[in-house]
Amino acid sequence: MRSFLKKKKMEQQQQLLHFCDSKHTLVFRQDYRGSKACCGCQESIYGPYYWCKKLGCPWYVHHKSCAELPLGLHHPLHPIHPLILSPEQIDYGKDIQFSKCKLCNESRNQYTYRCFRCDFNLHITCASLLPTLEAEAELHDHPLTRIWKWITFTCDLCGKEDKGMPFLCTTCGFWIHRTCAYQYPRRVKVVRHKHLLHLTHSSLEFHQPDPRFCQLCVQKLDTRYGLYYCSICDFVAHLNCALLSENKEDINLLEFKDEDEVPQLNESIDSVTYKVNKFNTREDGTQIAAEIKHFSHEHVLKLTDDEVLNNQKCYACVRAILPPFYSCVNCSFFLHESCAKLPKKKKHPLHRHPLTLLPKSPYQGKTFWCYACDRACNGFNYSCETCDFSLDVQCSLISDILTHPGHEHRLILSSIKSYQNCSCCDSKIYPIFRCTTCEFALDFKCATLPHTTRYGQHDHPFALCYTAEDDSNEYYCDICEEERDSKHWFYYCADCSYPAHPNCILGKYPNCMFGVAYTFECHPHPLIFIEEAKDHPKCGRCGIPCEELIYQCAQCNFNRHWYCVWK
Repeated sequence: MRSFLKKKKMEQQQQLLHFCDSKHTLVFRQDYRGSKACCGCQESIYGPYYWCKKLGCPWYVHHKSCAELPLGLHHPLHPIHPLILSPEQIDYGKDIQFSKCKLCNESRNQYTYRCFRCDFNLHITCASLLPTLEAEAELHDHPLTRIWKWITFTCDLCGKEDKGMPFLCTTCGFWIHRTCAYQYPRRVKVVRHKHLLHLTHSSLEFHQPDPRFCQLCVQKLDTRYGLYYCSICDFVAHLNCALLSENKEDINLLEFKDEDEVPQLNESIDSVTYKVNKFNTREDGTQIAAEIKHFSHEHVLKLTDDEVLNNQKCYACVRAILPPFYSCVNCSFFLHESCAKLPKKKKHPLHRHPLTLLPKSPYQGKTFWCYACDRACNGFNYSCETCDFSLDVQCSLISDILTHPGHEHRLILSSIKSYQNCSCCDSKIYPIFRCTTCEFALDFKCATLPHTTRYGQHDHPFALCYTAEDDSNEYYCDICEEERDSKHWFYYCADCSYPAHPNCILGKYPNCMFGVAYTFECHPHPLIFIEEAKDHPKCGRCGIPCEELIYQCAQCNFNRHWYCVWK
Protein backbone atom coordinates (compact mmCIF):
# COMPACT_ATOMS: atom_id res chain seq x y z
CA MET A 1 0.00 0.00 0.00
CA ARG A 2 2.87 2.34 0.89
CA SER A 3 4.60 1.70 -2.45
CA PHE A 4 1.35 2.34 -4.30
CA LEU A 5 0.87 5.70 -2.54
CA LYS A 6 4.48 6.60 -3.24
CA LYS A 7 3.99 5.82 -6.93
CA LYS A 8 0.80 7.91 -7.09
CA LYS A 9 2.52 10.82 -5.35
CA MET A 10 5.44 10.64 -7.81
CA GLU A 11 3.03 10.65 -10.75
CA GLN A 12 1.19 13.66 -9.34
CA GLN A 13 4.43 15.58 -9.03
CA GLN A 14 5.45 14.97 -12.67
CA GLN A 15 3.55 17.52 -14.69
CA LEU A 16 4.57 19.30 -17.85
CA LEU A 17 3.42 22.48 -19.58
CA HIS A 18 3.59 21.64 -23.28
CA PHE A 19 3.06 23.78 -26.38
CA CYS A 20 0.33 21.36 -27.57
CA ASP A 21 -1.97 22.63 -24.79
CA SER A 22 -1.25 26.09 -23.43
CA LYS A 23 -4.19 25.98 -20.98
CA HIS A 24 -3.54 22.76 -19.07
CA THR A 25 -0.51 20.85 -17.90
CA LEU A 26 0.17 17.31 -19.11
CA VAL A 27 0.15 14.71 -16.33
CA PHE A 28 2.60 11.80 -16.19
CA ARG A 29 1.44 8.19 -15.87
CA GLN A 30 3.73 5.20 -15.50
CA ASP A 31 2.08 2.66 -17.80
CA TYR A 32 -0.33 2.86 -20.76
CA ARG A 33 -1.84 -0.12 -22.59
CA GLY A 34 -4.46 1.49 -24.82
CA SER A 35 -4.60 2.03 -28.57
CA LYS A 36 -3.83 5.76 -28.69
CA ALA A 37 -1.09 7.15 -30.93
CA CYS A 38 1.44 9.65 -29.67
CA CYS A 39 0.72 13.24 -30.75
CA GLY A 40 4.43 13.75 -31.33
CA CYS A 41 5.58 10.80 -33.43
CA GLN A 42 2.17 9.22 -34.26
CA GLU A 43 3.34 5.77 -33.10
CA SER A 44 1.43 3.61 -30.61
CA ILE A 45 2.06 4.14 -26.91
CA TYR A 46 3.03 1.32 -24.56
CA GLY A 47 4.59 2.30 -21.26
CA PRO A 48 5.22 5.68 -19.58
CA TYR A 49 3.30 8.63 -21.04
CA TYR A 50 1.95 12.14 -20.55
CA TRP A 51 -1.65 13.18 -21.10
CA CYS A 52 -4.16 15.95 -20.43
CA LYS A 53 -6.90 14.71 -18.13
CA LYS A 54 -9.13 17.80 -18.33
CA LEU A 55 -12.64 17.15 -19.63
CA GLY A 56 -13.23 18.47 -23.13
CA CYS A 57 -9.56 18.18 -24.15
CA PRO A 58 -8.45 15.71 -26.83
CA TRP A 59 -6.13 14.01 -24.29
CA TYR A 60 -2.88 15.09 -26.03
CA VAL A 61 -1.27 11.73 -25.29
CA HIS A 62 2.54 11.60 -25.67
CA HIS A 63 5.34 9.12 -25.15
CA LYS A 64 7.40 10.28 -22.18
CA SER A 65 10.38 10.72 -24.52
CA CYS A 66 8.35 12.77 -27.04
CA ALA A 67 6.81 15.02 -24.40
CA GLU A 68 10.25 15.75 -22.87
CA LEU A 69 12.02 16.59 -26.14
CA PRO A 70 14.19 19.72 -25.95
CA LEU A 71 12.50 22.78 -27.40
CA GLY A 72 15.60 23.63 -29.41
CA LEU A 73 18.77 21.92 -30.61
CA HIS A 74 21.79 22.32 -32.87
CA HIS A 75 21.99 19.65 -35.53
CA PRO A 76 24.96 18.72 -37.77
CA LEU A 77 22.72 18.82 -40.84
CA HIS A 78 22.01 22.51 -40.24
CA PRO A 79 24.83 23.89 -38.10
CA ILE A 80 24.35 27.60 -38.92
CA HIS A 81 21.04 28.06 -37.00
CA PRO A 82 19.30 26.38 -34.07
CA LEU A 83 16.23 24.25 -34.78
CA ILE A 84 13.02 24.88 -32.83
CA LEU A 85 10.54 22.13 -31.90
CA SER A 86 7.20 22.85 -33.61
CA PRO A 87 3.84 21.15 -34.11
CA GLU A 88 3.23 19.04 -37.21
CA GLN A 89 1.41 21.77 -39.13
CA ILE A 90 2.46 25.22 -40.32
CA ASP A 91 -0.22 27.87 -40.62
CA TYR A 92 0.73 30.22 -43.44
CA GLY A 93 -2.54 32.15 -43.16
CA LYS A 94 -4.20 30.95 -46.35
CA ASP A 95 -3.85 27.24 -45.72
CA ILE A 96 -2.27 24.71 -43.39
CA GLN A 97 0.56 22.54 -44.71
CA PHE A 98 2.63 19.67 -43.41
CA SER A 99 6.34 20.34 -43.49
CA LYS A 100 8.66 18.31 -45.72
CA CYS A 101 11.59 16.76 -43.88
CA LYS A 102 15.00 17.36 -45.46
CA LEU A 103 16.21 13.93 -44.39
CA CYS A 104 13.41 11.50 -45.38
CA ASN A 105 11.96 13.86 -48.01
CA GLU A 106 8.42 13.10 -46.78
CA SER A 107 5.55 15.10 -45.26
CA ARG A 108 4.32 13.44 -42.08
CA ASN A 109 1.85 14.29 -39.37
CA GLN A 110 4.44 14.51 -36.55
CA TYR A 111 6.39 17.10 -34.55
CA THR A 112 9.23 18.74 -36.42
CA TYR A 113 12.41 20.66 -35.63
CA ARG A 114 12.40 23.78 -37.83
CA CYS A 115 14.59 26.62 -38.90
CA PHE A 116 12.06 29.23 -39.95
CA ARG A 117 14.71 31.40 -41.60
CA CYS A 118 15.82 28.71 -44.04
CA ASP A 119 12.63 26.64 -44.20
CA PHE A 120 14.71 23.67 -42.99
CA ASN A 121 12.71 20.89 -41.31
CA LEU A 122 13.54 17.59 -39.60
CA HIS A 123 10.95 15.19 -38.20
CA ILE A 124 11.66 14.34 -34.58
CA THR A 125 12.23 10.69 -35.58
CA CYS A 126 14.74 11.77 -38.24
CA ALA A 127 16.52 14.32 -36.03
CA SER A 128 17.83 11.61 -33.67
CA LEU A 129 21.56 12.11 -33.16
CA LEU A 130 22.28 8.46 -32.38
CA PRO A 131 25.55 7.75 -34.22
CA THR A 132 24.78 4.08 -34.91
CA LEU A 133 21.91 1.66 -35.33
CA GLU A 134 22.56 -1.45 -33.27
CA ALA A 135 19.82 -2.83 -31.05
CA GLU A 136 16.98 -1.37 -33.11
CA ALA A 137 18.00 -2.66 -36.51
CA GLU A 138 17.65 -6.44 -36.81
CA LEU A 139 19.13 -7.03 -40.23
CA HIS A 140 22.89 -6.67 -39.68
CA ASP A 141 25.46 -8.06 -37.27
CA HIS A 142 27.62 -4.90 -37.15
CA PRO A 143 26.82 -1.32 -36.09
CA LEU A 144 25.45 0.88 -38.88
CA THR A 145 26.78 4.44 -38.88
CA ARG A 146 24.80 7.41 -40.21
CA ILE A 147 26.54 9.32 -43.02
CA TRP A 148 25.75 12.99 -42.37
CA LYS A 149 26.07 14.00 -46.01
CA TRP A 150 23.61 14.02 -48.89
CA ILE A 151 24.99 11.48 -51.39
CA THR A 152 23.88 9.21 -54.22
CA PHE A 153 24.05 5.54 -53.23
CA THR A 154 22.50 2.14 -53.95
CA CYS A 155 20.86 0.45 -50.97
CA ASP A 156 22.33 -3.03 -50.54
CA LEU A 157 19.02 -4.31 -49.20
CA CYS A 158 16.25 -3.00 -51.49
CA GLY A 159 18.57 -2.46 -54.49
CA LYS A 160 17.24 1.03 -55.27
CA GLU A 161 19.52 3.92 -56.18
CA ASP A 162 18.67 6.99 -54.15
CA LYS A 163 19.88 10.36 -52.89
CA GLY A 164 19.98 10.78 -49.15
CA MET A 165 21.90 10.14 -45.97
CA PRO A 166 22.33 6.39 -45.68
CA PHE A 167 23.70 4.16 -42.95
CA LEU A 168 27.00 2.42 -43.57
CA CYS A 169 28.66 -0.63 -42.08
CA THR A 170 32.33 0.28 -42.10
CA THR A 171 33.28 -3.36 -41.56
CA CYS A 172 31.72 -4.78 -44.73
CA GLY A 173 30.89 -1.70 -46.82
CA PHE A 174 27.16 -2.27 -46.48
CA TRP A 175 24.96 0.73 -47.46
CA ILE A 176 21.32 0.92 -46.48
CA HIS A 177 18.35 3.29 -46.25
CA ARG A 178 17.29 4.16 -42.73
CA THR A 179 13.75 2.97 -43.53
CA CYS A 180 15.07 -0.37 -44.83
CA ALA A 181 17.01 -0.88 -41.59
CA TYR A 182 13.74 -1.09 -39.64
CA GLN A 183 11.39 -2.50 -42.24
CA TYR A 184 12.66 -6.06 -42.73
CA PRO A 185 12.87 -8.58 -39.84
CA ARG A 186 15.63 -11.15 -39.85
CA ARG A 187 13.21 -14.08 -39.94
CA VAL A 188 9.75 -14.48 -41.39
CA LYS A 189 7.30 -17.35 -41.93
CA VAL A 190 5.28 -17.42 -45.15
CA VAL A 191 2.18 -19.51 -45.83
CA ARG A 192 3.76 -21.20 -48.82
CA HIS A 193 6.77 -22.69 -47.01
CA LYS A 194 7.16 -24.95 -43.98
CA HIS A 195 10.47 -23.50 -42.72
CA LEU A 196 11.37 -20.01 -41.54
CA LEU A 197 12.91 -17.71 -44.16
CA HIS A 198 16.02 -15.71 -43.28
CA LEU A 199 16.96 -12.25 -44.44
CA THR A 200 19.96 -12.51 -46.75
CA HIS A 201 21.80 -9.72 -48.57
CA SER A 202 24.88 -8.88 -50.59
CA SER A 203 27.25 -8.68 -47.63
CA LEU A 204 26.57 -12.37 -47.00
CA GLU A 205 27.72 -13.30 -50.53
CA PHE A 206 24.61 -15.06 -51.72
CA HIS A 207 25.45 -14.24 -55.37
CA GLN A 208 24.44 -17.03 -57.74
CA PRO A 209 25.21 -17.08 -61.48
CA ASP A 210 21.93 -18.71 -62.51
CA PRO A 211 18.77 -16.56 -62.54
CA ARG A 212 16.53 -17.09 -59.54
CA PHE A 213 12.78 -16.61 -59.25
CA CYS A 214 10.80 -15.50 -56.25
CA GLN A 215 8.65 -18.47 -55.20
CA LEU A 216 5.77 -16.16 -54.27
CA CYS A 217 5.38 -13.91 -57.33
CA VAL A 218 7.36 -16.11 -59.80
CA GLN A 219 9.29 -13.09 -61.10
CA LYS A 220 13.06 -12.77 -61.44
CA LEU A 221 14.98 -11.98 -58.28
CA ASP A 222 18.32 -10.15 -58.12
CA THR A 223 20.52 -12.08 -55.69
CA ARG A 224 22.92 -9.13 -55.38
CA TYR A 225 20.48 -7.46 -52.99
CA GLY A 226 18.21 -8.42 -50.13
CA LEU A 227 15.96 -11.46 -50.21
CA TYR A 228 14.40 -14.04 -47.88
CA TYR A 229 15.94 -17.49 -48.12
CA CYS A 230 15.56 -21.02 -46.76
CA SER A 231 18.90 -22.81 -47.07
CA ILE A 232 17.29 -26.18 -46.29
CA CYS A 233 14.97 -26.12 -49.33
CA ASP A 234 16.66 -23.45 -51.48
CA PHE A 235 13.46 -21.39 -51.30
CA VAL A 236 13.82 -17.66 -52.15
CA ALA A 237 11.40 -14.73 -52.05
CA HIS A 238 11.46 -11.00 -52.64
CA LEU A 239 11.54 -8.95 -49.45
CA ASN A 240 8.22 -7.23 -50.06
CA CYS A 241 6.50 -10.40 -51.31
CA ALA A 242 7.33 -12.23 -48.07
CA LEU A 243 5.94 -9.40 -45.94
CA LEU A 244 2.60 -9.02 -47.70
CA SER A 245 -0.22 -9.76 -45.25
CA GLU A 246 -1.72 -12.46 -47.50
CA ASN A 247 1.64 -14.30 -47.65
CA LYS A 248 2.98 -13.80 -44.14
CA GLU A 249 1.96 -16.29 -41.48
CA ASP A 250 1.01 -14.83 -38.12
CA ILE A 251 2.99 -16.94 -35.63
CA ASN A 252 5.36 -16.30 -32.74
CA LEU A 253 8.79 -16.76 -34.34
CA LEU A 254 10.53 -16.79 -30.95
CA GLU A 255 9.11 -20.27 -30.33
CA PHE A 256 11.09 -21.79 -33.21
CA LYS A 257 14.76 -22.35 -33.89
CA ASP A 258 16.21 -21.58 -37.30
CA GLU A 259 16.24 -25.21 -38.40
CA ASP A 260 12.80 -26.04 -37.02
CA GLU A 261 10.00 -27.07 -39.31
CA VAL A 262 6.96 -25.05 -38.28
CA PRO A 263 4.14 -27.51 -37.49
CA GLN A 264 1.53 -27.77 -40.25
CA LEU A 265 -2.11 -28.71 -40.00
CA ASN A 266 -2.44 -32.51 -39.90
CA GLU A 267 -5.35 -33.27 -42.21
CA SER A 268 -5.64 -36.86 -40.94
CA ILE A 269 -6.38 -35.85 -37.32
CA ASP A 270 -10.00 -35.05 -36.44
CA SER A 271 -10.63 -34.50 -40.13
CA VAL A 272 -12.63 -37.60 -41.14
CA THR A 273 -15.94 -36.71 -42.77
CA TYR A 274 -17.73 -40.06 -42.61
CA LYS A 275 -18.37 -43.11 -40.48
CA VAL A 276 -18.13 -46.61 -42.02
CA ASN A 277 -21.20 -48.78 -41.50
CA LYS A 278 -20.05 -51.77 -43.57
CA PHE A 279 -16.78 -53.03 -45.06
CA ASN A 280 -16.31 -55.25 -48.12
CA THR A 281 -13.13 -57.13 -49.02
CA ARG A 282 -11.65 -56.91 -52.52
CA GLU A 283 -9.99 -59.86 -54.27
CA ASP A 284 -6.55 -58.58 -53.27
CA GLY A 285 -7.60 -58.60 -49.60
CA THR A 286 -7.94 -54.83 -49.16
CA GLN A 287 -10.97 -53.58 -47.28
CA ILE A 288 -13.21 -50.92 -48.76
CA ALA A 289 -15.93 -48.87 -47.12
CA ALA A 290 -19.08 -50.27 -48.75
CA GLU A 291 -21.57 -48.23 -46.71
CA ILE A 292 -20.87 -44.91 -45.05
CA LYS A 293 -22.68 -42.15 -43.20
CA HIS A 294 -21.27 -38.92 -44.61
CA PHE A 295 -21.53 -35.64 -42.68
CA SER A 296 -23.02 -33.92 -45.73
CA HIS A 297 -26.09 -36.16 -46.11
CA GLU A 298 -28.83 -37.46 -43.83
CA HIS A 299 -29.03 -40.96 -45.41
CA VAL A 300 -26.60 -43.87 -45.69
CA LEU A 301 -24.50 -43.91 -48.88
CA LYS A 302 -23.53 -47.12 -50.71
CA LEU A 303 -20.45 -47.66 -52.87
CA THR A 304 -21.11 -48.77 -56.44
CA ASP A 305 -19.11 -49.47 -59.60
CA ASP A 306 -22.11 -49.23 -61.93
CA GLU A 307 -22.47 -46.68 -64.68
CA VAL A 308 -24.80 -43.82 -63.82
CA LEU A 309 -27.49 -42.58 -66.19
CA ASN A 310 -28.88 -39.10 -66.90
CA ASN A 311 -25.53 -37.28 -66.60
CA GLN A 312 -25.68 -37.07 -62.81
CA LYS A 313 -23.10 -34.93 -61.02
CA CYS A 314 -21.13 -35.31 -57.81
CA TYR A 315 -22.54 -33.04 -55.10
CA ALA A 316 -19.01 -32.20 -53.93
CA CYS A 317 -16.97 -31.34 -57.04
CA VAL A 318 -19.94 -30.84 -59.44
CA ARG A 319 -18.27 -33.06 -62.05
CA ALA A 320 -19.88 -35.93 -63.95
CA ILE A 321 -20.26 -39.06 -61.83
CA LEU A 322 -17.89 -41.88 -62.80
CA PRO A 323 -17.40 -45.16 -60.91
CA PRO A 324 -16.57 -45.85 -58.18
CA PHE A 325 -18.95 -43.52 -56.35
CA TYR A 326 -21.29 -43.41 -53.37
CA SER A 327 -25.02 -42.98 -53.93
CA CYS A 328 -28.08 -42.63 -51.75
CA VAL A 329 -30.83 -45.21 -52.20
CA ASN A 330 -33.45 -42.74 -50.96
CA CYS A 331 -32.62 -39.71 -53.11
CA SER A 332 -30.46 -38.60 -56.03
CA PHE A 333 -27.36 -37.78 -54.01
CA PHE A 334 -23.96 -38.82 -55.42
CA LEU A 335 -20.37 -38.51 -54.24
CA HIS A 336 -17.20 -39.69 -55.94
CA GLU A 337 -15.30 -42.07 -53.69
CA SER A 338 -12.40 -39.59 -53.71
CA CYS A 339 -14.69 -36.67 -52.80
CA ALA A 340 -16.18 -38.63 -49.88
CA LYS A 341 -12.64 -38.87 -48.48
CA LEU A 342 -11.91 -35.13 -48.61
CA PRO A 343 -10.47 -33.95 -45.27
CA LYS A 344 -12.64 -31.77 -43.05
CA LYS A 345 -9.77 -29.32 -42.49
CA LYS A 346 -6.94 -28.36 -44.78
CA LYS A 347 -4.37 -25.65 -45.51
CA HIS A 348 -4.03 -24.14 -48.96
CA PRO A 349 -1.19 -21.98 -50.34
CA LEU A 350 -3.70 -19.30 -51.36
CA HIS A 351 -4.77 -18.54 -47.79
CA ARG A 352 -3.08 -17.99 -44.44
CA HIS A 353 -5.79 -19.63 -42.27
CA PRO A 354 -6.99 -23.27 -42.15
CA LEU A 355 -10.01 -24.00 -44.37
CA THR A 356 -13.07 -26.02 -43.34
CA LEU A 357 -15.02 -28.28 -45.71
CA LEU A 358 -18.68 -27.24 -45.95
CA PRO A 359 -21.35 -29.22 -47.83
CA LYS A 360 -23.22 -26.02 -48.70
CA SER A 361 -22.30 -22.43 -49.40
CA PRO A 362 -21.65 -20.38 -46.25
CA TYR A 363 -23.64 -17.56 -47.82
CA GLN A 364 -27.39 -17.12 -47.69
CA GLY A 365 -27.80 -17.33 -51.45
CA LYS A 366 -26.60 -21.00 -51.37
CA THR A 367 -24.05 -20.07 -54.05
CA PHE A 368 -20.47 -18.85 -53.65
CA TRP A 369 -17.79 -17.50 -55.94
CA CYS A 370 -14.53 -19.42 -55.81
CA TYR A 371 -11.58 -17.16 -54.97
CA ALA A 372 -9.22 -19.05 -57.31
CA CYS A 373 -11.21 -19.55 -60.54
CA ASP A 374 -13.82 -16.79 -59.99
CA ARG A 375 -16.66 -19.15 -60.91
CA ALA A 376 -20.04 -19.53 -59.26
CA CYS A 377 -20.47 -22.84 -57.46
CA ASN A 378 -23.07 -24.55 -55.26
CA GLY A 379 -21.12 -27.72 -54.49
CA PHE A 380 -18.88 -28.44 -51.50
CA ASN A 381 -16.46 -25.69 -50.57
CA TYR A 382 -13.47 -25.05 -48.38
CA SER A 383 -14.14 -21.84 -46.46
CA CYS A 384 -12.27 -19.78 -43.90
CA GLU A 385 -14.09 -19.24 -40.62
CA THR A 386 -12.22 -15.95 -40.13
CA CYS A 387 -12.23 -14.39 -43.62
CA ASP A 388 -14.59 -14.10 -46.55
CA PHE A 389 -12.65 -16.76 -48.50
CA SER A 390 -13.94 -19.87 -50.29
CA LEU A 391 -12.51 -22.43 -52.72
CA ASP A 392 -14.44 -24.98 -54.74
CA VAL A 393 -13.29 -28.59 -54.50
CA GLN A 394 -11.42 -28.67 -57.82
CA CYS A 395 -9.35 -25.59 -57.01
CA SER A 396 -8.67 -26.79 -53.47
CA LEU A 397 -6.95 -29.90 -54.87
CA ILE A 398 -4.30 -27.89 -56.73
CA SER A 399 -1.20 -26.93 -54.74
CA ASP A 400 1.47 -24.32 -55.48
CA ILE A 401 3.43 -26.54 -57.91
CA LEU A 402 1.52 -27.74 -60.97
CA THR A 403 2.47 -30.20 -63.70
CA HIS A 404 -0.11 -30.02 -66.48
CA PRO A 405 -0.25 -32.04 -69.73
CA GLY A 406 -0.97 -28.80 -71.58
CA HIS A 407 2.54 -27.42 -70.92
CA GLU A 408 5.99 -28.97 -71.02
CA HIS A 409 7.45 -27.13 -68.01
CA ARG A 410 6.60 -27.09 -64.34
CA LEU A 411 4.31 -24.23 -63.26
CA ILE A 412 4.51 -22.28 -59.99
CA LEU A 413 1.63 -20.48 -58.32
CA SER A 414 2.01 -16.71 -58.14
CA SER A 415 0.57 -15.25 -54.93
CA ILE A 416 1.04 -11.66 -56.10
CA LYS A 417 -1.41 -9.84 -58.34
CA SER A 418 -0.06 -9.27 -61.83
CA TYR A 419 -1.14 -8.11 -65.26
CA GLN A 420 -0.11 -11.28 -67.09
CA ASN A 421 -3.00 -12.91 -68.92
CA CYS A 422 -3.67 -16.63 -69.07
CA SER A 423 -2.00 -18.10 -72.16
CA CYS A 424 -4.89 -20.50 -72.75
CA CYS A 425 -7.90 -18.18 -72.66
CA ASP A 426 -6.43 -14.66 -72.40
CA SER A 427 -8.32 -13.90 -69.18
CA LYS A 428 -6.94 -11.50 -66.55
CA ILE A 429 -8.07 -13.53 -63.55
CA TYR A 430 -5.82 -13.62 -60.49
CA PRO A 431 -4.26 -15.86 -59.05
CA ILE A 432 -2.28 -17.49 -61.84
CA PHE A 433 0.41 -20.14 -62.42
CA ARG A 434 3.61 -19.06 -64.14
CA CYS A 435 6.40 -20.83 -65.95
CA THR A 436 9.97 -19.82 -65.05
CA THR A 437 11.34 -21.18 -68.34
CA CYS A 438 9.03 -19.37 -70.78
CA GLU A 439 6.27 -16.75 -70.73
CA PHE A 440 3.46 -19.29 -70.29
CA ALA A 441 0.78 -18.57 -67.67
CA LEU A 442 -2.25 -20.61 -66.62
CA ASP A 443 -5.19 -19.50 -64.48
CA PHE A 444 -7.20 -21.78 -62.19
CA LYS A 445 -10.17 -21.73 -64.53
CA CYS A 446 -8.14 -23.43 -67.29
CA ALA A 447 -6.07 -25.53 -64.87
CA THR A 448 -9.26 -27.22 -63.61
CA LEU A 449 -10.86 -27.90 -67.01
CA PRO A 450 -11.80 -31.61 -67.23
CA HIS A 451 -9.53 -33.53 -69.61
CA THR A 452 -12.53 -35.33 -71.11
CA THR A 453 -16.21 -34.49 -71.04
CA ARG A 454 -19.50 -35.09 -72.82
CA TYR A 455 -21.82 -32.67 -74.53
CA GLY A 456 -25.60 -33.03 -74.78
CA GLN A 457 -26.63 -35.97 -76.94
CA HIS A 458 -23.31 -36.23 -78.78
CA ASP A 459 -22.27 -39.88 -79.12
CA HIS A 460 -18.56 -39.48 -78.38
CA PRO A 461 -16.60 -37.85 -75.58
CA PHE A 462 -14.70 -34.60 -76.13
CA ALA A 463 -11.03 -34.32 -75.21
CA LEU A 464 -9.33 -31.13 -74.07
CA CYS A 465 -6.80 -30.09 -76.76
CA TYR A 466 -3.90 -27.70 -76.31
CA THR A 467 -2.79 -27.05 -79.91
CA ALA A 468 -4.69 -26.41 -83.13
CA GLU A 469 -6.16 -29.50 -84.79
CA ASP A 470 -4.62 -28.68 -88.22
CA ASP A 471 -2.66 -26.00 -90.07
CA SER A 472 -5.57 -24.50 -91.99
CA ASN A 473 -5.32 -21.15 -90.12
CA GLU A 474 -9.12 -21.09 -89.98
CA TYR A 475 -10.59 -22.27 -86.71
CA TYR A 476 -14.23 -22.16 -85.66
CA CYS A 477 -16.42 -23.55 -82.91
CA ASP A 478 -18.96 -26.02 -84.30
CA ILE A 479 -21.47 -25.12 -81.58
CA CYS A 480 -21.61 -21.30 -81.70
CA GLU A 481 -20.02 -21.14 -85.19
CA GLU A 482 -17.80 -18.27 -84.10
CA GLU A 483 -14.07 -18.04 -84.74
CA ARG A 484 -11.61 -19.63 -82.30
CA ASP A 485 -8.17 -18.32 -81.32
CA SER A 486 -5.65 -20.94 -82.45
CA LYS A 487 -3.56 -20.35 -79.30
CA HIS A 488 -6.42 -21.09 -76.92
CA TRP A 489 -7.37 -24.50 -75.54
CA PHE A 490 -10.52 -26.14 -76.90
CA TYR A 491 -12.51 -29.37 -76.81
CA TYR A 492 -12.39 -31.76 -79.75
CA CYS A 493 -14.18 -34.91 -80.83
CA ALA A 494 -11.66 -36.72 -83.04
CA ASP A 495 -14.29 -39.19 -84.31
CA CYS A 496 -16.40 -36.40 -85.78
CA SER A 497 -13.73 -33.70 -86.29
CA TYR A 498 -15.86 -31.53 -84.04
CA PRO A 499 -14.08 -28.62 -82.25
CA ALA A 500 -15.74 -26.33 -79.68
CA HIS A 501 -15.01 -23.57 -77.18
CA PRO A 502 -14.76 -24.79 -73.55
CA ASN A 503 -17.62 -22.48 -72.55
CA CYS A 504 -19.81 -23.85 -75.33
CA ILE A 505 -19.18 -27.45 -74.20
CA LEU A 506 -19.28 -26.94 -70.40
CA GLY A 507 -21.74 -24.05 -70.24
CA LYS A 508 -21.40 -20.65 -68.61
CA TYR A 509 -21.67 -22.09 -65.08
CA PRO A 510 -19.96 -25.50 -65.15
CA ASN A 511 -19.52 -25.57 -61.35
CA CYS A 512 -23.22 -25.20 -60.60
CA MET A 513 -25.77 -28.00 -60.25
CA PHE A 514 -29.15 -26.90 -61.53
CA GLY A 515 -32.48 -28.48 -60.63
CA VAL A 516 -31.54 -28.70 -56.93
CA ALA A 517 -34.21 -27.61 -54.41
CA TYR A 518 -33.46 -25.23 -51.51
CA THR A 519 -35.62 -23.80 -48.76
CA PHE A 520 -35.65 -20.10 -47.88
CA GLU A 521 -37.57 -17.96 -45.42
CA CYS A 522 -38.89 -15.80 -48.25
CA HIS A 523 -41.18 -18.59 -49.58
CA PRO A 524 -43.10 -21.49 -48.00
CA HIS A 525 -42.22 -23.98 -50.79
CA PRO A 526 -38.81 -25.29 -51.87
CA LEU A 527 -37.23 -23.20 -54.63
CA ILE A 528 -35.55 -24.85 -57.62
CA PHE A 529 -32.21 -23.42 -58.73
CA ILE A 530 -32.29 -22.95 -62.53
CA GLU A 531 -29.66 -21.60 -64.90
CA GLU A 532 -31.87 -19.32 -67.00
CA ALA A 533 -35.47 -18.55 -67.94
CA LYS A 534 -36.30 -17.71 -71.55
CA ASP A 535 -39.32 -15.57 -70.65
CA HIS A 536 -37.24 -13.52 -68.16
CA PRO A 537 -39.81 -13.35 -65.34
CA LYS A 538 -39.65 -10.41 -62.96
CA CYS A 539 -37.91 -10.92 -59.63
CA GLY A 540 -40.41 -10.84 -56.79
CA ARG A 541 -37.99 -8.82 -54.70
CA CYS A 542 -36.30 -6.18 -56.90
CA GLY A 543 -38.65 -6.22 -59.90
CA ILE A 544 -35.79 -6.61 -62.39
CA PRO A 545 -36.25 -9.42 -64.98
CA CYS A 546 -34.49 -12.67 -64.00
CA GLU A 547 -32.18 -13.82 -66.78
CA GLU A 548 -29.86 -16.37 -65.11
CA LEU A 549 -29.11 -18.05 -61.78
CA ILE A 550 -32.72 -17.99 -60.63
CA TYR A 551 -34.58 -19.55 -57.71
CA GLN A 552 -38.04 -20.52 -58.86
CA CYS A 553 -41.26 -22.01 -57.55
CA ALA A 554 -43.17 -22.97 -60.69
CA GLN A 555 -46.36 -23.79 -58.84
CA CYS A 556 -46.62 -20.22 -57.42
CA ASN A 557 -44.92 -18.39 -60.30
CA PHE A 558 -42.41 -17.15 -57.72
CA ASN A 559 -38.99 -16.04 -59.05
CA ARG A 560 -35.99 -14.43 -57.43
CA HIS A 561 -32.40 -13.67 -58.39
CA TRP A 562 -29.85 -15.73 -56.48
CA TYR A 563 -28.78 -12.57 -54.65
CA CYS A 564 -32.36 -11.56 -53.72
CA VAL A 565 -33.51 -14.70 -51.89
CA TRP A 566 -32.19 -13.64 -48.48
CA LYS A 567 -33.37 -10.02 -48.60
